[in-house]
Amino acid sequence: MTTKLFGEKVKRVEDARLLLGRGRYVDDLMGGALEAAVLRSPHAHARIVDIDVEAVLDLEGVHAVYTYDDLTGAMADPLPLLIPHPALTHGRTQYALAKDEVNHVGEAIAFVVADDRYLAEDAVSRIRVDYEFLPPVVGLPAAREASSLVHDDVPGNVAARLEQEDGDAEAAIAAAPHRLALDLDVERSASTPLEGRGVVARWDPDSHRLQVWTSTQTSTGVRAAVAAKLGLDLVQVDVITPDVGGGFGVKIVHPWPEELLVPMAAQALGMPVKFTEDRREHFVSAAHERAQQQHIEVGFDDDGRLLGLSVQFWHDNGAYTPYGLIVPIITSTQLLGPYKPQSYKVVFESLYTNTVIVTPYRGAGRPQGVFAMERTMDAIAAHLGKDRADVRATNFIQPDEFPYEHGLVFQDGRPLTYDSGDYPASLAKLKQLVGWDDFEKVRAAARAEGRQVGIGLACYVEGTGVGPYEGAHVHIETSGRVKVAIGLTSQGQGHQTAFAQIVADELGVPLDDVEVVAGDTRRMPYAVGTFASRAAVMSGSAVALAARRARAKALRIAAEALEVDAADLEIADGVVQVRGAPSSQISLGTVAVLSNPLRYAFDEASQAATQFTVGDPDKPPVAVGEEPGLEGKDFYSPERSTFANGMHAVVVETDPETAEVRILRYCVVHDCGNLINPMIVEGQIHGGVAQGVGGALYERMEYDESGQLLNASFMDFLMPYITEVPAEIEIDHLETPSPLNPLGIKGAGEAGVIPSAAVFASAIEDAERLDPSTLAITAMPISPSQLFELRRAHRKDPS
Repeated sequence: MTTKLFGEKVKRVEDARLLLGRGRYVDDLMGGALEAAVLRSPHAHARIVDIDVEAVLDLEGVHAVYTYDDLTGAMADPLPLLIPHPALTHGRTQYALAKDEVNHVGEAIAFVVADDRYLAEDAVSRIRVDYEFLPPVVGLPAAREASSLVHDDVPGNVAARLEQEDGDAEAAIAAAPHRLALDLDVERSASTPLEGRGVVARWDPDSHRLQVWTSTQTSTGVRAAVAAKLGLDLVQVDVITPDVGGGFGVKIVHPWPEELLVPMAAQALGMPVKFTEDRREHFVSAAHERAQQQHIEVGFDDDGRLLGLSVQFWHDNGAYTPYGLIVPIITSTQLLGPYKPQSYKVVFESLYTNTVIVTPYRGAGRPQGVFAMERTMDAIAAHLGKDRADVRATNFIQPDEFPYEHGLVFQDGRPLTYDSGDYPASLAKLKQLVGWDDFEKVRAAARAEGRQVGIGLACYVEGTGVGPYEGAHVHIETSGRVKVAIGLTSQGQGHQTAFAQIVADELGVPLDDVEVVAGDTRRMPYAVGTFASRAAVMSGSAVALAARRARAKALRIAAEALEVDAADLEIADGVVQVRGAPSSQISLGTVAVLSNPLRYAFDEASQAATQFTVGDPDKPPVAVGEEPGLEGKDFYSPERSTFANGMHAVVVETDPETAEVRILRYCVVHDCGNLINPMIVEGQIHGGVAQGVGGALYERMEYDESGQLLNASFMDFLMPYITEVPAEIEIDHLETPSPLNPLGIKGAGEAGVIPSAAVFASAIEDAERLDPSTLAITAMPISPSQLFELRRAHRKDPS
């Protein structure tokens, strides 16, 4: 019998190929293609007076030079605003090549195509641009002050202002027996995947078709954008996503200018064209995230119960808003986590600065929200002298309250309604896992040795599986092997394994007989993409539904061939057999042969499906309402998002002299519903925690007042070494199935990173605890030098 695979720790089927160096990335494709380079602005804010390309035009090996003046039709329009929102009253997007003005260092001005990258870069260096300098707006304080404007027609640099409220938070706070106010900062960071952006395009003048290979998180999105901008029909454009060396959100933005310019040049020149981004380009021309300033006011009772919570924050957009308000909206709604304040008000302003655009990066607004909420919970506990875990438990939504409606609108425009969870059980598991109740003994033992240790915890809820839909096509070959096509792309998540596990279980076939193909619009032209921890929920559900369609068809055909009722059949190890009488059987491969009546026999297997050997002569060869072939195709579209949750705890040691922070233990309890593959989920958590450590302790994008990015290389951008990431992450799972999809699953892709800043702040503050007061961690990331300065300031003013 076929072994059940759903829920098992199956080794990833894609790993052998990748570990042996057999992966195929964009830069590995189309050897001999022309190569492109981009002239980028060295200034944060300037008007373009003139561009002189004369020195490039006659350069041997240079095939084309483009500036904005060379763009025509839709290519001359701004790039699309991908997710409009009614509150985004002053949305602005860039042009494929700058028109009249540049608004951040790294903005594309000219595009050169040459025989190779060296020639293209040489040509770029010969282009002369005359600039009229404009005052740059750098950082949120400058944006809020608005003495200078990023865009002349955007008053106060405010792209959007959005307010949501459930109850009367201000009145509740005013009447509360206890009140606190906090001001917090979360610095700007970047996702820095191993592989930068890349795109290759080839135009076929005979078929009038364009093929594009790009390292994206949304093949179909790029396809639609390329077709629209180049004036082509969708059927003329194929977008294929090969192996992708990490995405983390930066590659969901589409189209990047190069994803339009490369296909445009390939079509114009009639030759393949390639562009691959170098590391500095990635830092100054891709996307950043995180940057927010937050002000929180909270009122609570003697038990720490939240009576009123009011949050105001300011979000740094960077120079443009291609992804709308998704990041700050997620912050504003996911901030609540597993808690149920009696009243809640949130107001945010999304502001322009002359810096790189801010778009979703793994966590996508949730780390900022969790930082605000969890710092607030720790402050309440400190104020009341209560256990931090107890204060959180006092405010939990209870298991019998699901589905729980918050009275807010989520990022998908639908009510913020949690589908399932058991937060008290998760906290109990975490406390036991980390030894929360016995930690004072650990602290006392460390102090006896002259060491400072602290423990922190943080809780979060993560909206996952956001719509609108995903689809899947499951095709059973005459060999019995199964080919699965999905529309989203993979950047290392293990989709090929997890989705194969689902199909193998649904069809009763060995895992090795299932092959999953992703990110090819020729195979699945309708899809959305990989982001927001949605792949397992959306594509996984679609794959299950499509496999069930294929299974139902297989059973109908097999029942007719075996002359039994379909309800009496089962499938095991790729064979359809009568339940209780396995000798009466037919292989799935043979069923696939029978599903496609043929006029011509081209091999031994197909002889069984010709018109004289198959089917009832009194019936049509293909039944009414069916199609030839043994396959199933389906789409999954949920009524709303699913909500995963988790709780992290960390034990740290802070050096009394150097302020170095060492991680002693890291524990996670995670609930993403039914687990498809626990090993893959744990891998996602490990990767997320590693990125979270970077965001909490190391990584920040440093701009000077002129808008120059000072650390735009791995020499200067501080990231954790493998020795600075926890060697062991202790993980436990809770499974509360989602009622919203056929598999009961929730997303897990961003779980590891979401609470990291908050949990480290909690632990470091605890380690630094000096009775009767302690210093307060109000900004992230926190470096040893910053912790040192906090200590110094606290000693001067311990209040």
